[in-house]
Amino acid sequence: MSTTETLTNGMATAMKGAHGDQGLAHVQSIGTTKSGKTLKIRSYPRFDNLEDERLYRKQHLAAAFRVFADRGFDEGVAGHISVRDPILPTHFWLNPLSAHFSLIKASDLILCDEDGNIVEGNEPINGAAFAIHSQIHKARPDVTAACHAHSVHGKAFSVFGRELEMLTQDACRFHKSHGVYRDFRGVVLDAEEGLRIAAALGNGKAAILQNHGILTVGQSVDEAAFWFLSLERTCQAQLLADAAAAGGYEKKLIDDEEAARTAEQVGAPEKGWLAFQPYYDEQLVKTKGDFLN
Repeated sequence: MSTTETLTNGMATAMKGAHGDQGLAHVQSIGTTKSGKTLKIRSYPRFDNLEDERLYRKQHLAAAFRVFADRGFDEGVAGHISVRDPILPTHFWLNPLSAHFSLIKASDLILCDEDGNIVEGNEPINGAAFAIHSQIHKARPDVTAACHAHSVHGKAFSVFGRELEMLTQDACRFHKSHGVYRDFRGVVLDAEEGLRIAAALGNGKAAILQNHGILTVGQSVDEAAFWFLSLERTCQAQLLADAAAAGGYEKKLIDDEEAARTAEQVGAPEKGWLAFQPYYDEQLVKTKGDFLN
């Protein structure tokens, strides 16, 4: 079996929850009618060929940019999302350097190799995007997509250089699954700093980049994008809770055992993929499918 087939089939297996009923259990749905009919749960599709999967990944990447734009995650040319190419698994797709998130279409995306060469596309890419994403994709073969943007609450929380507290059910998505990169050195432009960020990420789904912002990864671009949405809100909730605590209110933390159990319920890859689908559907309606082209 080729490397391409291994990565693609492995991802499909993971995203389909193919280990018995474990995947469905993570989704926590009730899907049986009174007559006994079992209703289908949306899940990552299987593809007849890699060309179809490439198109799917590109279209969902474009949708993720539209979702980020709607939530104000854009800031000039900062911010980037990558998705691994299923045909050339050492290559990945990125946004063009100067394209606004709200305008990105599947056909606008840029394919680059692990050395930073543009393989497909007519626009340059962000140098920091390549420095960070290339090292993450190299270090983590299980990662299909990575998201980084300069969202307001992510930036604000990053200045403390600390991990999140397990304050809420949603925070438990990141229980023992996020790291902190504390070595801020300005704009990330060299491979060595990309390596250090990848090391801080470890085997987790997220990293807080001190004085910079937040970053998430996933087995699909849908999953990575939803983790980013959730992490941004979790940072916001943490900041609000810290502000209230400074006024004299006591925070009640979720204990480690309960946080670990909750993480299994709310932090699985198939749960992240499914949670992004309403946002994808919203973009289909709002843009009349403009991003698909």
